Amino acid sequence: MRTIDLDSLDIFRAVATEGGVIRAAHKLNRVQSNVTTRIKQLEQRLGCALFRKQGRGLVLSPEGERLLSYAQRLFRIADEAESELREGRPMGVLRIGSLESTAGSRLAPILSRFHQLHPGVVVELVTGTTGALLQRVAQFEIEAAFVSEPFAADGLSTLKVFDEELVLVTAKGLPRVRRAADLAGMSMVAFAAGCSYRKRLEDWLGAGELPPARTLELASYQAMIACVAAGTGFAVVPRSLLVALRAADDVQQHELPAPVRRNRTHLVWNGTASTALLRLQDLLHATRGRAAEPAGVSARRSG
Repeated sequence: MRTIDLDSLDIFRAVATEGGVIRAAHKLNRVQSNVTTRIKQLEQRLGCALFRKQGRGLVLSPEGERLLSYAQRLFRIADEAESELREGRPMGVLRIGSLESTAGSRLAPILSRFHQLHPGVVVELVTGTTGALLQRVAQFEIEAAFVSEPFAADGLSTLKVFDEELVLVTAKGLPRVRRAADLAGMSMVAFAAGCSYRKRLEDWLGAGELPPARTLELASYQAMIACVAAGTGFAVVPRSLLVALRAADDVQQHELPAPVRRNRTHLVWNGTASTALLRLQDLLHATRGRAAEPAGVSARRSG
């Protein structure tokens, strides 16, 4: 029976993340020819091409994408096993994702406390829309993510962690918005498709048969709020983010209907949670003001 050793997977992962053999060789402190040979040997063993050329670099083939997903899982499990047996405490890398709003308004004190309690764990945080983060969790590119309702998480485990209040914001001086029709002729400022807050706003506008005059897609809340304050249009944001960014006085806030206003942020993950992720879940339970429970008690399996 043929096996793939972790050393070969480490070389493969380096080439994938660095985008080429030369940079991977430098990162691994190996000669370029050795890296090239090991990749060719791995491809011969698997019977498929793992990379294809793109300009001066390399990009993963569909088979390479699948192998990278498995490699990330194997390295996480290997790191966890070694740290558990040697140290008896969580160590290694915990890769998680988050909505930008959650990262900006909720996670700083939690991750700071987590670092104090578990200094052997390096947390790597990426941000994105709910749709993009769910896809990365499903593909094991990250171990877990903080996402917002509404979302479908077939096959993923979820844990409710934060309650959010969404508010509609416009430039100051505009008439009070009491219903969707009051936004007629205005532009919507939002993240790209896949943003759960945008979906909730679009559903509300759609129920009133009022599509926005146009949509301006931006990649950060700071830019969104600045555009709204300048009179570009309207947006929906968590009230906690306005407070965190000290931007509450820059825009006019309008209360949304309860079904739109009330929102929850969930932690989602794929498969068995690592020790580091379990400790993060414990901390999230404590943050919500109740004793930490085993993850399996509060978590539910979607699908």
